[in-house]
Amino acid sequence: MAISSAICNSFKQELLVGTHNFTASSGNSFKLALYTSSASLGASTTAYSSSNEITNASGSAYTAGGKALTSVTPVLDGSTAVCDFADISFTSASFTANGCLIYNDTQSDKAVCVVAFGGDKTVSSGTFTIQFPAAAASTAIVRIA
Repeated sequence: MAISSAICNSFKQELLVGTHNFTASSGNSFKLALYTSSASLGASTTAYSSSNEITNASGSAYTAGGKALTSVTPVLDGSTAVCDFADISFTSASFTANGCLIYNDTQSDKAVCVVAFGGDKTVSSGTFTIQFPAAAASTAIVRIA
């Protein structure tokens, strides 16, 4: 089992039929769920699942299903469409995560993309922050060239 960074194949097809709307003020709701190294996530992931989702070692910083993302309306950077999200933090957190899934909470939890953290990331009674890269053609978390 492993987590591999990828834009989900199902998401690519769903874009062409208008399933996902990333518009900040009137679009769909997107969430980010965290997973352990036992998860098997990648390009073939089609939807959010609680299987191998992280749990709190102590406290209540993380709840099943993850945390809502604040979307930034997509723009063009040259000829590449890019989407960004505001950074998110889990405060007073104690857990270990190996990767995450961004999914469309409005559209039956359909998967958007998987991000592998490159190994386990552990926080103990601290703040776990996910910083999204700039919405640029070469760095945006979701981009279509």
